[in-house]
Amino acid sequence: MTPTSQLRALLRGEQIVIAPGAYDGITAKLIAQAGFSVAYMTGAGTAASLGYPDFGLVTMTEMADNAGRIARSSGLPVIADADTGYGNELNAFRTVQEYERRGVAGLHIEDQVFPKKCGHLDDKEVIPRDDFIAKIRAAAAARTDPDFMVIARTDSRAVVGMEEAVARCNEALAAGADMAFLEAPQTVEEIRSVPKLVRGPCMLNVVWGGKTPLVDMADAQAWGYKLAIFPGLLFKNVIGVCDEALQALKETHRHPTPGAGLSVRQVFNRFGADEWDARRTQFRVPLAKAAE
Repeated sequence: MTPTSQLRALLRGEQIVIAPGAYDGITAKLIAQAGFSVAYMTGAGTAASLGYPDFGLVTMTEMADNAGRIARSSGLPVIADADTGYGNELNAFRTVQEYERRGVAGLHIEDQVFPKKCGHLDDKEVIPRDDFIAKIRAAAAARTDPDFMVIARTDSRAVVGMEEAVARCNEALAAGADMAFLEAPQTVEEIRSVPKLVRGPCMLNVVWGGKTPLVDMADAQAWGYKLAIFPGLLFKNVIGVCDEALQALKETHRHPTPGAGLSVRQVFNRFGADEWDARRTQFRVPLAKAAE
């Protein structure tokens, strides 16, 4: 089964699909080893891994390449942030082609003005609805795999209100999107209302300290959400852990004990050392046999 068909099958199930955010090969493997069935490539985490804020400073090629690394490392279906599609509908068309070539199972494209910013920051701007729908229509047409998922994200709630955000979601679904992503509802009541007002599958973005209140995933499932992403779960925790380790080194002048207490070999085994070690002798012919 392909990653795209795996994702489609999971989303047809009764349980909400939870996709933690990965930003590199390490976090991708950890998500898979933790038993999650889908990974999400966080755009904010990808930008941070390159030393930038989530201000639309990372290029399409950089994002697509990272999505491919995450897909390869995790072995899971990956849903990836594709920002605004990096231009107009022509750019959105090529963005889908590039992400699809890298083995990604789906992506989302948003309606912010380029360069965009994190959906949970203030002072966002959105493009006209017609321009957004043209991008979604182009993205849907660009697929060579019909199971590749196109998710339409609108940031218009913060700019022009819920009514327009819902209208954009519904029009995007009618234009070929497979799922709607209404970014940053601001109350629990708004979160609950989205799957009722949007005529198709809905995705919820769970951001600690963001505009959207945190809710239990059992409740989100009951309200009708099919997918929930946790983009900052790992990279925000990594910042805290690194700060603590660096401070401990600075204060004690000794190597602090890693939180997991893993040996060097145990660390490498988390990333496939056992399998690679087996290949060291797999392709060599024993000397006695070679002499025959």
